[in-house]
Amino acid sequence: MNGKFVAGGIVLTAIVFGAGLYYSQIYAYYKPIDANAPAATVRLTTFDGVTEDILAENFNGIDADTSPIKFRACFTTPLSLPMMTETFKPYTDAAPLVAQKWFDCFDAGRIGADIEAGTAVAFLGEENAPYGIDRVVAVYPNGRGYAWNQINHCGAAVFDGDPAPADCPPAPEGN
Repeated sequence: MNGKFVAGGIVLTAIVFGAGLYYSQIYAYYKPIDANAPAATVRLTTFDGVTEDILAENFNGIDADTSPIKFRACFTTPLSLPMMTETFKPYTDAAPLVAQKWFDCFDAGRIGADIEAGTAVAFLGEENAPYGIDRVVAVYPNGRGYAWNQINHCGAAVFDGDPAPADCPPAPEGN
């Protein structure tokens, strides 16, 4: 009889801790970004290296303080894709990071496939902001846009404990 209580207690404890772990991974740290907040400003880098704000409407975004790569956003822009490709730097290694399932406007698999197929264009939003992390923005011809943070080659090396590659700015102290 006592064994049933002990086993039941172990199972109940595992269920409670499992539910807590699931919640903390999927929901706990993410916060919606208010469309009027500075974090909702979509920026792109010109061929001259100047970062410019672009018009972004219907902004929907999430972020977390626990990691610089948890940012995801969906928006629309009235800017034409031909004008954008003539003005802003493309991002050649765009790899959208999967968002939480409840953030359903962002489908990383589809965005990545569309970038590869050429039906969406990826641009450099901001480079090394913070160090080793780039903001990447993908835009479709109809003005739908998506943004995420991605580790760049400078960050990949430094975060692995290697020195920064020669073409990278010096890593901040402590990295």
